[in-house]
Amino acid sequence: MLSLLDEIKEDLIIVNMELEKVVESPQVLLAETSRHLLQAGGKRLRPAFALLAAKMFRYDLQKLLPLAMALELIHMATLLHDDVVDAADKRRGRPTVRSIWGNKVSTHTGDFLFAKALTLVAEYENPMIAQVLAQTCVSMSEGELIQMSGKYKPDLRNYLRRIRCKTALLIAASCKLGAVATGAPPSIYLPLWRYGYFLGMAFQITDDVLDIVADERKLGKPVGGDLREGVITLPVILALRESPHARYLEEIIQKRTKSDRDIAEAINIVRNCGATEKSLDIADRYIRNAIRELQSLPDIPTKNTLQYIAEFIKVRSF
Repeated sequence: MLSLLDEIKEDLIIVNMELEKVVESPQVLLAETSRHLLQAGGKRLRPAFALLAAKMFRYDLQKLLPLAMALELIHMATLLHDDVVDAADKRRGRPTVRSIWGNKVSTHTGDFLFAKALTLVAEYENPMIAQVLAQTCVSMSEGELIQMSGKYKPDLRNYLRRIRCKTALLIAASCKLGAVATGAPPSIYLPLWRYGYFLGMAFQITDDVLDIVADERKLGKPVGGDLREGVITLPVILALRESPHARYLEEIIQKRTKSDRDIAEAINIVRNCGATEKSLDIADRYIRNAIRELQSLPDIPTKNTLQYIAEFIKVRSF
């Protein structure tokens, strides 16, 4: 994935260095917990999409830095809150903030990062940037509640609404606002928004497939985490329709406490009925839609990069 971002590699390093400064605080604990998550790594996809989108008009890193950092801080804040909700002990192969410092500290650190993002976005004169990010954050909160209320319920419509709110809209906003921050017209930023939306849907579907089939060492967290928490994803929904062992899978899903053996058996059922392959086929439809949105954009090398990223999403292993 990193090789696909070579044209903005140096600028992403600058974004990362600036993020380290932004998360500093006179409150030592807040600074420590923020650095802990930041130093755990991550793909920095949302800042990357903002920078790549800006290449479609008048690229200016100084104009983009506050936005790029705000996007990553919002994403980091949601991870901290998600880890509390999911009682997650590992994130990116490292102990989560909640597993070291507890749920309260993790929640307050997430709030701190959200507030930092607000201060960065306030630097922009164009009100669209704050408006889009605010509405995106509202939708992300709604998505979390959709997930909580939909636990143990294999509902495809609910699933698609959830991943739209929780994942796709922030990636779409990253693509749109990267262009907006450089003064791009709607003919550029609207196709980029749609590209980001379709790509975000595909990204989350492949993420959910990886939760079933991935190598835990590459994934950086235990597989089957969603199953254990009763979060029903697309591969499981399809397995409940297709597998001859659907009834047994349903019994496992409905258990409020699942053993390691339960999770292993459920994963085997999902893997062996073609549900992961069908899920990737659906992700591929979103990817094709994303690539189609690039057609009207300027024919510059960045356009090819965006297409290569879309194509990579389906075959990624982490």
